[in-house]
Amino acid sequence: MLQTGHTGAIAEESDHAANRGLDWFNLCVANIQTGFGPFVAVYLVSQGWTQTAIGIALSIGTVTAMASQVPAGALVDALRSKAAVAAISVLAFTASALMFAIYPIPLFVYLAEILHGFSSCTLGPAVAAISLALVGRAAMGTRLGRNARYASIGNGVGAALMGACGSYVSERAVFFLTAAVTLPAVFALLPLRRIGAIAPATTSPTSGTTPAAIDAAPPGTRRAAVMRVMLDRRLLIFSACAMLFTFANAPMLPLAASTLTVRVGHLASLLIGACIVLPQLIVALASPAVGRFADLRGRRPLLLLGFSMLPLRGLLFATLPSPTLVVLIQALDGVAAACFGIMVPLITSDVAGRSGHYTLSLGVVGFAIGIGATVSTTAAGWVADHFGSQIAFLGLAGVGLAATLLLLTLMPETRPPHLPGGVAASDDTGLDTVPARLLHIP
Repeated sequence: MLQTGHTGAIAEESDHAANRGLDWFNLCVANIQTGFGPFVAVYLVSQGWTQTAIGIALSIGTVTAMASQVPAGALVDALRSKAAVAAISVLAFTASALMFAIYPIPLFVYLAEILHGFSSCTLGPAVAAISLALVGRAAMGTRLGRNARYASIGNGVGAALMGACGSYVSERAVFFLTAAVTLPAVFALLPLRRIGAIAPATTSPTSGTTPAAIDAAPPGTRRAAVMRVMLDRRLLIFSACAMLFTFANAPMLPLAASTLTVRVGHLASLLIGACIVLPQLIVALASPAVGRFADLRGRRPLLLLGFSMLPLRGLLFATLPSPTLVVLIQALDGVAAACFGIMVPLITSDVAGRSGHYTLSLGVVGFAIGIGATVSTTAAGWVADHFGSQIAFLGLAGVGLAATLLLLTLMPETRPPHLPGGVAASDDTGLDTVPARLLHIP
């Protein structure tokens, strides 16, 4: 009995270390991604690049990320160790940052954008798969809430560090700092390396099915299994909702920023900074509660809450042009981001978490989101140029309303019915009932 108690205490400590490792990994990765945000354009301007050349470089990264969503998801599904995938993705960020910093000629910048775009598409699904293997479907919402909280904190800390580095050292130093932050990110994965290695086993489609059995299945059987997941009505409807959500959401802040610049001039940067920071604070505060609520009460109420913020935000931007009110209105984006950011991997896990094709399904949803983001910024800019920003905001509000109505009328609740109160009952895979400590293979 003493030995059993001692073993349980060790296992519990190992679970705690794995959860904390994932927390720190999310924080560090958010720091890293901040370095590849607006700082790229600022740095390339300082290197004498024209706006057209910068646009081409950023477009290469965007197109790479769009094209990589589904293949990257399939690759993550195929590889056994999700922690290894995450580590390699982070090391690819290291190489990208160093290419920017050491030799920012077009060839290296384009290669860095391609490498960063593809690695971003493998990193997100790998983190989601590690989260699923670590806690199971019963507590997936709560775990994703923690992921979002630490990522939001990392975004805020990263913006402050990178901004200070760029202002007081040099724009080039931002990318050396980005490369340096990848080292603690890789270190944070050490407690997760065994959990990540067994993720495919926990997502097997049927009881007793092993990864080896999945690999040995006839190609026709594997293709049929993939098509069943890809054509799942819930996944298709959610992908359409996600595309409309992103179409309405992506241009709102850039459009508001342009409006602020015209109205308040030099104060615009300060107000835009507040528009970025305030939603991040709300995400950090609200995400754990959102995840717990999703586990206990379901996904649809939170999705409807997040989606309803879009038409409301667009309407307020169109009718309340005061600069101070713009910052307050942007707080609604924090509510939407907390709900939508957690629901994307959570609903995908509901649909495909036991199919062996979870990260491939994430890639499909990510591709739909990418289409919405890519098309909307151009469309909203064209409407604003020809008809005014007020009409553009009203148009985006209309798209947001359409997304909300589509969700309300067609999207079913995906929370597994056998998880009453967030407590898992047994199912045909055992994924929901196996504690994470039992997944550690000595």
